[in-house]
Amino acid sequence: MADDITHAKRDDRPEDSRRVRLSQTFDEDAELYDRARPGYPAELFDDLAEFAGVRPGSRVLEVGCGTGQATVPLAERGCRITAVEAGPNMAAVARRNLARITAAVQVMTAEFENWPLPGEPFDAVVSASAFHWIDPTVRMAKAADALLPGGTLCVVRTQHVRGGTEAFFIEVQRCYERFDPATPPGLRLPAAAGIEGLDHVEEVGRSGRFGPTVLRRYERDLSYTTSEYLDLLRTFSGHRALPESARHGLLDCIASLIDGRYEGRVTRRSLIELGVSHRL
Repeated sequence: MADDITHAKRDDRPEDSRRVRLSQTFDEDAELYDRARPGYPAELFDDLAEFAGVRPGSRVLEVGCGTGQATVPLAERGCRITAVEAGPNMAAVARRNLARITAAVQVMTAEFENWPLPGEPFDAVVSASAFHWIDPTVRMAKAADALLPGGTLCVVRTQHVRGGTEAFFIEVQRCYERFDPATPPGLRLPAAAGIEGLDHVEEVGRSGRFGPTVLRRYERDLSYTTSEYLDLLRTFSGHRALPESARHGLLDCIASLIDGRYEGRVTRRSLIELGVSHRL
């Protein structure tokens, strides 16, 4: 029976033909994104300090800052940050979220691929849940060009994995199969132990610009009410890209399942991966 199960692909491997269009969906409702998307565990920022040398006073270039889920904690730790965000609405919310922080932070509205690098290189390039949206023919070389020798590329990736309210995530596939024709039948979430992050390690290695990549992993369970979970889904590019009628039907189906069988609350498990690579 196990051989008949199709495991969900990584959340951060967009098809290149759809990459640009999907990346633009986040800016359509930046306020929702800011409200619904969780931040990152404190241990991740501790590891950035230990393994990447990202400490108070470090000059950090953040690629794809969104509304500041990683920018705010880095700024609170005293980093001097230049953040580049392609979405003007996302960038505006990030500036608002950072306004109370006294550390030197600048949010630039620009596509990283076309943004001219400043003359002074950075101690670290950080990208949290965003590096996969950057043109793969550009991202490694430009990140390396932005860094001091010995500076660090720090890429954070997230993946929905098996755990939490497991029965719900099996049952809910019927909703996806009904309203999203791209859903393979029998789709199941992967176990965290089966995700190795080697694709990123290999991409870094192929660039020839960095030393070995150090990986750190964090698993986290977050609980959501029905409305909170639907808000989270509305921030995902694949859901936003569905035709409106299909998206509404899918969300209604999911809401009925959570309310009818799971007492209005589900728990979602995520694997968060940090890869740290030092520029040669």
